[in-house]
Amino acid sequence: MFKSILHSAKAHIKGGKDFPNINGTVSFRETKNGVLMTADIYGLPQSTTDCKGRFFGFHIHNGTSCTGNSEDEFANSGMHYNPNDCPHPYHAGDLPALIENKGHAYMSVLLNKFKIDDIKGKVIIIHDSPDDFTSQPSGNSGKKIACGKIY
Repeated sequence: MFKSILHSAKAHIKGGKDFPNINGTVSFRETKNGVLMTADIYGLPQSTTDCKGRFFGFHIHNGTSCTGNSEDEFANSGMHYNPNDCPHPYHAGDLPALIENKGHAYMSVLLNKFKIDDIKGKVIIIHDSPDDFTSQPSGNSGKKIACGKIY
């Protein structure tokens, strides 16, 4: 019997109450060289200056739900996924920034920070500001504006 060595996962991203137009998918495919992650997101807030292309923080969080409370509608997303207790920006859940282009962001990147089975059930978050890749514990990337559960 043939046993597939290719694992995959996906998250459907939805914006919160302040950003209801955000939607898209993030797919993960395990390869022999790592996990190929592809994000295709629409409805992002657009740059309002002549300097085009807003940057958005993008992270896998260790929570298992895109729910929250009145102060943080995605509070149950938890902190960045960080199974090895590394400092920021070396968390396994720290991802490259999304760059908006007329409200759309597309990115494909090969990562060796985790395996598919490690992240299934966790959530992926888009933040309103870029990650500075310096501030502890999580890069000062601002408000959580969209979320999706990885399945």
